[in-house]
Amino acid sequence: MHGGIRKPYLDLSGKPVLAHTLMVFQRCTLINTISVVVAEGDEQYCIQDVITLYSIDKAVRVVTGGKTRQESVFNALQKLPPDTDMVVIHDGVRPFVTEEMIRNTLESAGKWGAATVAVPVKDTIKEADDENFVSKTLNRQKLWAIQTPQTFKYDLILKAHLYARENNIQATDDALLIEQTGYCRIKLVMGAYENIKLTTPEDLAVAEAIIELRETKMGV
Repeated sequence: MHGGIRKPYLDLSGKPVLAHTLMVFQRCTLINTISVVVAEGDEQYCIQDVITLYSIDKAVRVVTGGKTRQESVFNALQKLPPDTDMVVIHDGVRPFVTEEMIRNTLESAGKWGAATVAVPVKDTIKEADDENFVSKTLNRQKLWAIQTPQTFKYDLILKAHLYARENNIQATDDALLIEQTGYCRIKLVMGAYENIKLTTPEDLAVAEAIIELRETKMGV
């Protein structure tokens, strides 16, 4: 997006998207340290122009990511101290995460082993066949759109990633790896519809509007 700038470093209301995200984890008293996973070659830029510039002193390590999201997370998990208790995994381009979401997933994962932020779907969801004809209408009352943060007991999520690598399993999120191993149940924690992931230029415009609305409510 926007001239080839990577999404985490796009300007959002005067700061990089990633800085907005990291500052929430920096403020959260339940977070001890932060590992930032970046694309190969972005390490120094991230340290200088995000972590140092915005005083994210909990960010004690910058990890080079892999070819996929799953590989990137695994790289970060391997760098954590072996006595790590809980791990909160979050998309760097979801800047509207809240401390409440982090706290709630930590509390639920501490009890159940795994938790993810999610919101009930608003639209009617239909399943299609290979020719794009409707084959089934799903029960909307049971459907949730999954977001991050996703929080896990460290030993469980590390074992799930190792199992996936040994069995050539690819997943779109870490909760799915836990599902496929069956190590524990995953608790859904209420998120927020504004906890969007910035993927397209339109998402960036929506994010600017969210910040403007928040500032208006606060009288800024």
